[in-house]
Amino acid sequence: MAKTFQRPRGEDVGLDQSSKHGLIFVAFMAVFMWVSEVIDSGLGGDLDAYGIRPRELEGLEGVAFSPFLHGGWDHLIGNTIPFLILGATIALSGLARVVAVTAIVVVLGGLGTWLVSPGNSVIIGASGVVFGYAAYLIARWLYTRRLLHLLTGVIVLVVWGATLLSGFVPTPGVSWQAHLFGALAGLAAARLLDGRDRAKDIKARRAEPSGFLR
Repeated sequence: MAKTFQRPRGEDVGLDQSSKHGLIFVAFMAVFMWVSEVIDSGLGGDLDAYGIRPRELEGLEGVAFSPFLHGGWDHLIGNTIPFLILGATIALSGLARVVAVTAIVVVLGGLGTWLVSPGNSVIIGASGVVFGYAAYLIARWLYTRRLLHLLTGVIVLVVWGATLLSGFVPTPGVSWQAHLFGALAGLAAARLLDGRDRAKDIKARRAEPSGFLR
């Protein structure tokens, strides 16, 4: 009897070299956040001025810098833990994937924050990236249709669902805009990256519909 099997992917058969490099990338970003806060503490908070300044041309540089800047150690610690956990989860799919997701979330989420946040404010912190990572992990199953990704998304919802929802509620001193646009950017990353991969898989199966035969 002929049977069809889906080809295994690298991320299904263990921690390959690309996954290890992805984990190093996430760890390096976290280390850079901490180094930045150490330097900022020595400078009396001067680095925080390089965050996102809405609708100011010079404030656009904050799109790149703001994820590494935090308003104190409590703020940094609160972002570091979910950043490492969620980022490492994405990194298991390889260096290219976690870099691409991070770039999309930082750029699209940062630009959205820059456009709609209140004037005369500075937005700093990695929470926008955290929300983007979480949204990506929740949404990618819609495109991959893989059980592992579904289970991962459910776990993220169970553990961080309440925090994600509360992050969209306007709160003094908290940028709900960064959370919202970070999450939207994470959804966009799932559509752009995993949607593209799914289209390639469908095309490949049409070209070779028999798969492995036994």
